[in-house]
Amino acid sequence: MSDPTGFFVTGTDTEVGKTLVAGALIELLKKKYARVAAFKPVVAGLALYDGVLANEDVLALSQVANAGQTSKEICPYALKMPAAPHLVAEIENIQINIDSIRKSFVHCQKNADAVVVEGAGGFYVPLQGLYSFADFAKEINLPVVMVVAMRLGCINHALLTAKAIAAEGLKLKGWVANTMGHAMPLLDENIKTLQERLPGQYLGKLPAFSESEARTPYSLETIKKAASHLRLPHG
Repeated sequence: MSDPTGFFVTGTDTEVGKTLVAGALIELLKKKYARVAAFKPVVAGLALYDGVLANEDVLALSQVANAGQTSKEICPYALKMPAAPHLVAEIENIQINIDSIRKSFVHCQKNADAVVVEGAGGFYVPLQGLYSFADFAKEINLPVVMVVAMRLGCINHALLTAKAIAAEGLKLKGWVANTMGHAMPLLDENIKTLQERLPGQYLGKLPAFSESEARTPYSLETIKKAASHLRLPHG
């Protein structure tokens, strides 16, 4: 389905900074391409922002993407409850149509020079029925960037996710260490361990952000700061 210009962003868990990294990758790609789009098949969790019901991830991505997209074009399905999308869709009586998501992605890709796709939760989170984000990643065939939450258990979580990505026939192009604002014991040693074992390129480390910078939806300034600590994969 896909010309591999762009990335699919996944993570070792939910709430690990995928949106911040996706936004940072868009910011970096904008230095190479005139029109860079964002795409997230589904989000779960809406709140009022300036009197409008919206999702924080979509708001953040819409600030940095520059391919002239509407919120609906960035994210075809926005569910109200912050929980697993396939379960929320059932509760809210919404049928997630995978073919509709495919068509939305193709439209997005045709109107951009590069696209960054962000998953939801971890790599195998279901989208609809037995169809997961891993299945969608296989279809669009973009190189994968993995966000690793640097906390206890991160080595196991990262290696398992990398194995899952490889098992689906996808290329882990790079990975990002997100400190999550915590002082993890032996942080640098853990990063070195992952560098020695993960197949993808180490793209950088996200430092702790101030309370105002870490507030969601992320501001464009926060996304640009994150981009300054990362690099695009080479080759």
